[in-house]
Formats: sequence, structure tokens, C-alpha cells
Amino acid sequence: MPTEATPLSAATGARRSPEVLTGSGAVLRSLEHLGITDVFGLPGGAIIPFYDELMASKTIRHVLVRHEQGAGHAAEGYASSSGKVGVAIATSGPGATNLVTAIADAYMDSVPFIAITGQVFSTLMGTDAFQEADIVGITMPITKHSFLVTKPEDVPATIAAAYQIATTGRPGPVLVDITKDAQQKSAPYVWPPKVDLPGYRPVTKAHGKQITAAAQLLAESSRPVLYVGGGVIRSGASDELLAFAEATGAPVVTTLMARGAFPDSHTQHLGMPGMHGTVPAVLGLQESDLIIALGARFDDRVTGKVDDFAPDAKVVHVDIDPAEISKIRYADVPIVGDAREVLVDLTAAWADVPVDDRASITGWWAHLEQLRTDFPLGYTEPTDGLLAPQAIIKRIGEMTGPEGVFASGVGQHQMWSAQFIKYERPNAWLNSGGAGTMGYSVPAAMGAKVAQPDRVVWAIDGDGCFQMTNQELATCVINDIPIKVAIINNSSLGMVRQWQTLFYDGRHSFTDLQTGHGTRRVPDFVKLADAYGALGIRVEKADEVDAAIQLALDTNDRPVVIDFVVSRDSMVWPMVPQGTGNSSIEYARELAPTWDDEDADMTGEPA
Repeated sequence: MPTEATPLSAATGARRSPEVLTGSGAVLRSLEHLGITDVFGLPGGAIIPFYDELMASKTIRHVLVRHEQGAGHAAEGYASSSGKVGVAIATSGPGATNLVTAIADAYMDSVPFIAITGQVFSTLMGTDAFQEADIVGITMPITKHSFLVTKPEDVPATIAAAYQIATTGRPGPVLVDITKDAQQKSAPYVWPPKVDLPGYRPVTKAHGKQITAAAQLLAESSRPVLYVGGGVIRSGASDELLAFAEATGAPVVTTLMARGAFPDSHTQHLGMPGMHGTVPAVLGLQESDLIIALGARFDDRVTGKVDDFAPDAKVVHVDIDPAEISKIRYADVPIVGDAREVLVDLTAAWADVPVDDRASITGWWAHLEQLRTDFPLGYTEPTDGLLAPQAIIKRIGEMTGPEGVFASGVGQHQMWSAQFIKYERPNAWLNSGGAGTMGYSVPAAMGAKVAQPDRVVWAIDGDGCFQMTNQELATCVINDIPIKVAIINNSSLGMVRQWQTLFYDGRHSFTDLQTGHGTRRVPDFVKLADAYGALGIRVEKADEVDAAIQLALDTNDRPVVIDFVVSRDSMVWPMVPQGTGNSSIEYARELAPTWDDEDADMTGEPA
């Protein structure tokens, strides 16, 4: 945590008396001392004193959003694309509760995030005062910690503690709720403050015996898999992962939250596991005899039916959060520690294992290579004459390149973006993994562009998701944040519709949004973009796709919105039906991997 000593008098060398600041001034000064340069927020009555101070700041840029949820997701995108902490600010009552979705999202995906909210006067708390809500109580289950500040002298230590908690151990959101009188009153400002967090001692260095035991299990394994989760990205451990993977020769799978933690182009990468993972990744985990889980939590979307998951595999589970270890799958070797430090130790321990003592994995790789050959990632061309969404997303990735940032909404387009864009570096892929929050994409892309102004930033969104937070286009236009938005417009809530097609006999109840081909087009996304001052483009033919993407890449004076009108019948494959084991994976509709059957209509893409 950045610190600054109490200043000395140049003339006498004696320590000067601390400066007296309002509580609001102390909030601002504390954020400046912590190196915060960008915040997202929306003012209201209970937070006005802080905003009055913020107006004079020359070091912190404030981005005025159009909805507090947008501020929260922007802070998430800022943090997830840069590794810095994101900050969102809101007033009391509905302003604070509008942040709750983003806070819950950050909690599920371990995003370092500080939410600062105004609260009514401390003398009015508990009286059902105007715009009063117990936001500390509301957010307690979805934050690493929630603070209530009622005295100005407590501000510096609380802000410093919030920063420390949000950014250390398993990252996550911290809420600081500050009453209006605490913001208005004054107190001596002391920095650095004394931060006292009893019981908060994150373990980063693993126990040596556990490291040795993990290396021994790996040496005995003939079918190992490195199961890589988002914790590897949060810890900045991608280089260490690459070194360990190449030293061991073991296959690697990267979860939805870990896309980019290991290069897609690397020959040891099997792809993404889980409900919509590649066949080699899903069956590689399922048929393994050893899973080394690195910053992953055995989410149900990865394991399928837990009782049937990887029945022959022993487990080495590495996680900085001890609560995750053996929570879902028993860990034969539990390792509590930071993924980066643990990977360094594991690589060293593996080097100490004699080559002759290591089991051969040649046969295992031969099997996995056959799976890659037989079941490449692909898609079926639509039969209705409309565009294939997978092809569009693939071209966005190819034409933008690996240095771009891609933030998706939730649903089919999210899975296609995870599948068909090739990720070569961490922090290039942003999405709502654990919570599955519709509306995440546009504000997250906005936050990412603020954090990474020299990168191309795409929001790949669905027509349903886009309508939840598209008001932040106004924020982007006014604040010169030129994101690119690709709406994968299938005129429906696509993933829900897919489930209705597969599991509810095609009864498409209440999923038609009337936005796409052959509908009333409410709203017309091109006109909407124009109304916001963005560049709006509609694409309905395959030969228009590349030109539209290139125009978006060439336009950097305003946001761009491309309405890609795609087939509503396109589905995400492969798929493991919910509630079944991963051995039930289907390569395409009614086509399971029986090893001797192929769908002639599948358009093969390399895994």
C-alpha cells in the first residue's frame, strides 16, 4: 500500500501538526495517497460533500455515469483489464442499492473493487430517513468487508484498510459507507494511518511439504491436467504458469475466467472446459488421473454433476482462499498460497524429481491429440440465410488481434466469444463469470478503455444485454471513451431460447425481443447509436462483416455500435446438459462423441 510519512518542517526538522480536513477532504486525499487516478460515479444528496471536494482534484479523473450499476461494472472492467483497483461512488439509498449487482458480480469473480457510498446523517440512521438504506447490512454477504464511517477522524484508516482488503489475498469488493455528517465535519488528517485488521492474514507462501507432495503425485501421474482458473490471472501468474506447464509437459485447460492465462496458440492448451468447453478439454479433465487445480474453484459449470466428475483423478488444489479447498471436490494435496508463488515452488520441486522417476504421458497425449483431430471446435452454418454469429465474433478477434480487450455480456455471445476469439495474454477477456450479469459488457468495456486507453476495446453484447446498460454510451461519447460495441442481434434472449428449444420442446416463452430480422426492430440500434452521438452500423450480409469491423477499428473519435443481425437458431456447441456428468458432452445437437460419427455440416475450426 502506498504510504507517505508525516511531513517535517524544513526550518526546524520538527514534525508539523497534521492538516485539518473535512471527512470528504480526507476521502479524497486518501484516494490520492493510494494512487487512485480514475473513479466512476453518480452524485446525490448524501454524497454531495465528497463531490464538492472531488471537483477540485487535479489527480483523480471522475467519470460521470448514467446509472450506478454502470459505475460498478466500469470499475470492474477497469480493474480486470489493468490489475489496478476499481472505484465506484454512489449516494445513499437507491444509489447504493444500484451498486449491489456490480458488487455481487465482483465478489463472485474476485475483482479488486472499492465502493464508496454516502449515508444519511448518523443522527437519522434507523429512522427510515429519506433515501436511507442499510447498505452495510445489504452488502455484507457479497463483500470481503463492509465499513460504516460516522466520524471524520476514522476516514483515512478506513479507506486504507479497504484498499488493503480489496487488493490482497483473494481480491474482492469492499464497501465504505460514510455518513453525511462524517463527510462535513473536520478532523486532523494523519497519513499513513494505523490499519488494524485483526485476523486478516492472507497466506501467500505454501508449505514446503505440500509442494513436495504435489510434485510426487505429478511424477506418478500418467494422465495429468492443469486446471487453470481465474486466480492465475488475478495473481499475475501467467508467466509462471507457462514455465511450469512447459517444464512438466502436462495439458492445460483454462476456465471461462482464465481465458488468456495460458496462450491459446500453445500446443499444450486443450481449450476451455465446462458446459460449453471443447471436447478435448472436457474429456481431458474427465478422464485424467491427476488434476492440478490452480486458482480454480470447481464451479458447477466446469464439473457438471459433481459425483460423476473425473472419477479416477487425484486432486492437488492450489488456492489463496482456504475456504475454497475441498469445498466441492476433496483435495488429496491442499495448497494454500498465492498462485504465482506456488507455481515458482512447484516448478523448482518438479526439477528436483529425477527424470527416470516420472511416469510417461506419451500415451495420454496421443489420446488427447486424437480428440483434437476428431472434435475440432466448429459451428453449423444457419439454414435461414442469416449470419452465423460465431463467424462474426471470430473475425472481430482476428482483425483486432491479441492486444485488444474483449468484454462480453452474458449468454450465447459470451460463450462464442470465449470459444472463437484466440486469447494470447491475460486481462484481454472480461466477462461476468460467476454471477452471469446481463448488462456487464458496455460499462465494463468503458472502464477498460479508461484504464487502457491505447488498446482497442470491444463490448461484444447481445441484444438483450445491451438494452440493460446502453445508456452508458452517453458517458462514453461525452467523456471521449471510444469503445466498439458489437451487438450479436438474434432478436431474443438467446441462451434461454436455446434451453427452451432443447429441453422445453421448443416452447419459446417470453424470449422474443423484437429487435432483429423480420421484426419491428424496437429499438432500432443504429438510430439509437446515432441519438447518443455514436457511429451506428447495421450488417445483414456476410460480405459486409469485414468492412464494418474495419470501419469500427478505424473510428476512434467516438464509440461505434454495429448491429450484426444473426440467426436466432444458432446454438452454442459443444454442450454438457445441466445436471449430467461431463461424459454426456454433446458435440452438436443429438451428436455425442462416440468416436465414429461426425456431422457433415460442421464447419471445423482448430481448437
